[in-house]
Amino acid sequence: MSTTADQHRSATPLVTDGASSLLPDGTSSLLVDGELRPGANGTFAVVDPATEEVIGHAANASADDMDAAIAAARTAFDTTSWSRDPAFRAHCLRQLRDALQGHIEELRDITIAEVGAPKMLTSGPQLEGPIADLGYFADLAESYSWRTELGDASPMGIPTTRYTQREAVGVVGAITPWNFPHQINFAKIGPALAAGCTVVLKPAPDTPWCAAVVGAIAARETDLPPGVLNVVTSTDHELGAQLCTDPRVDIVSFTGSTETGRTVMASAASTLKKVFLELGGKSAFIVLDDADLQGACAMAGFAVATHAGQGCAITTRLVVPRERYDEAVAATRDTMAGLAPGDPRRSRTVCGPLISERQRDRVQSYIDLAVSEGGTIEVGGGRPAGQEKGWFIEPTLISGLDNTSRVAQEEIFGPVLVVIPHDGDDDAIRIANESTYGLSGMVYGSDPGRIQHVVDSVRTGTMGVNGGIWYSADVPFGGYKASGIGREMGVAGFEEYLETKAVATPK
Repeated sequence: MSTTADQHRSATPLVTDGASSLLPDGTSSLLVDGELRPGANGTFAVVDPATEEVIGHAANASADDMDAAIAAARTAFDTTSWSRDPAFRAHCLRQLRDALQGHIEELRDITIAEVGAPKMLTSGPQLEGPIADLGYFADLAESYSWRTELGDASPMGIPTTRYTQREAVGVVGAITPWNFPHQINFAKIGPALAAGCTVVLKPAPDTPWCAAVVGAIAARETDLPPGVLNVVTSTDHELGAQLCTDPRVDIVSFTGSTETGRTVMASAASTLKKVFLELGGKSAFIVLDDADLQGACAMAGFAVATHAGQGCAITTRLVVPRERYDEAVAATRDTMAGLAPGDPRRSRTVCGPLISERQRDRVQSYIDLAVSEGGTIEVGGGRPAGQEKGWFIEPTLISGLDNTSRVAQEEIFGPVLVVIPHDGDDDAIRIANESTYGLSGMVYGSDPGRIQHVVDSVRTGTMGVNGGIWYSADVPFGGYKASGIGREMGVAGFEEYLETKAVATPK
């Protein structure tokens, strides 16, 4: 386990020694209409969640800054050839990918320091994976069938040739959270730009740098025309609401909590704009009675500790055969006990800090609630001993509660796993579906027929089987029920940013 001193030494050079050419003075800028500029409301502090220290500052935008960004995106869409030139869009996306890869170590340092993301994850979904995914969307812009022939017909006796063409929706308002900022930012920027849209990105105030440095690289090292990509960082959440209500914005793409998603949807309704929502989850990890129980429980414990459980699709309910409940609890406890939170800069760290003191207090309140509801803390339960700085919380396993408990029903967004017994496959399916959410899930078993029955019956947008990983640029991601509307990534995610136009000409 790392010490506070270790964390302080590794965080400090990022800004004070000018180690990053992306943040030479430790302060980032807005990107509006192709120009890097300060925020009208000054700056706000960027804090390292592993040390609780201020490591720099970000531009703090005002409503006027957001208005200028929306105007720039509208003008770029309406008055340039961007939306009609897929080859040029692919060129710019590949430029952006290559430029980002050229700064990968600086980006890695920034991501670890700002997000608290474990270093091991920056080789995958926290950084390198999403950057590489831009190439997928560049390829898609070039290969997509923009026109579909419908053949000839004679409606009302008039010989007619018909076809459909797909066109960009227009201006995208992208509102993103702090937990996987690069993955979520690029999952919106990539397909939106590939589709021919222009973008105004409003990232979470907890992680402004991850978005702002992308804006700086785009402005300095790519041929993206002014106004095509705008990045607006701010502590003012009303700027997100501004994107939702402004009639110049054609679609809002939001990732965050279900509660906020409802507000986004209601706000966007006033201008009847399209809405994509990727919201919360309380996903079930189902273990059938013919599964490798030890292996399954080890995987479940590892998954919930990863990035301190700060992932909407992480499985946070472990549903195990009742007759092997005690064995499952012991196996999971053993795994989680070996995943103590530590310095995210160390290559072997799995569980880093939570993003903020507010979030750590929230997670702790749920752990305390579990005890008051009659649950047992099998491992974890609070701040790690000996760590006075950093917003860390131990991976925590809770037993003794059923699926109706609040900690089994509500999204906690921390390294907290609840073990729930089931009485057979159909009961496990019932428990998995007994949730307002439907984002993801996992099933472990040996019989392919029984596994398929679970996959077919659990109402979620993604399902893993025996450790299978669905995350990839070409795989659509999204949820059922209160987990959202629409899909992100893949062709389905790309088409969220398209309209369909039917055309008929006389034969």
